Amino acid sequence: MKLIFILLFNLVGLMALSASAQTKITDLDFYLLIGQSNMAGRTPIGENDSLPIAGCYLLDYTGEWEIAQNPLNKYSTVRKDLSKQRMGPGYSFAKAMLEQDKSKPIGLVVNAKGGTRIEGWAKGTPYYDEAIKRAKAAQKHGNLKGVLWHQGEANASDPSTYLADLKLLVTNLREDLGLPDLPFVAGQVCYHPNNRSHKEINEVMMKLSSVLPFTSCASAVNLTTHDNLHFDTKSIIIFGQRYAKEMLKIQATQKTR
Repeated sequence: MKLIFILLFNLVGLMALSASAQTKITDLDFYLLIGQSNMAGRTPIGENDSLPIAGCYLLDYTGEWEIAQNPLNKYSTVRKDLSKQRMGPGYSFAKAMLEQDKSKPIGLVVNAKGGTRIEGWAKGTPYYDEAIKRAKAAQKHGNLKGVLWHQGEANASDPSTYLADLKLLVTNLREDLGLPDLPFVAGQVCYHPNNRSHKEINEVMMKLSSVLPFTSCASAVNLTTHDNLHFDTKSIIIFGQRYAKEMLKIQATQKTR
């Protein structure tokens, strides 16, 4: 009888914890992370970086939240093979955002695909439609507070139309998600001395805030790669923090309106 009582007591406790957790994640502030391989995550995951992120939740395939843990792109509906998914900027972005307010958890909707061009994210394409679909699923549980975009390597050889394409992408996302002032932060590609085109497309990205309000660009200055294309561990962590800094700047501006 004593054993039965103990089992029942533990079961009630677990049910209470489950209910408590569900209560905490019904009204999340969440962020949509899209783009190509660096956003999907191609940086090796260190032992310390494989631990769950306290206070951060990840949208799964069923539209429910689970505690976030690398790789964050594992539930992307457009991703490449799971074995390719490693660490992206979302990891340190989430940690930096939580540092600003540890009392409120946040959510991440990560739906990136390596090797994609910005044209592949235009309205009506599968990548765009899936991003909208997953963001709307998350909106049933919370509030979309911003978009993180990292893409550009595939368009670096001809960035002449990139700004116009990026502006249209932001405009379409805001319209289709019903958020006309949705914050949007683009991230520069990692500049390599042997690839001048990366420098040129980074200069284009810096112009985004001049053509659209509540947008910004996370700088990749002084960051390095582990393979001439994808950020190394130290750099991807700094990069995610830079995304958070720019996102917080936009949100602070909105509060003063």
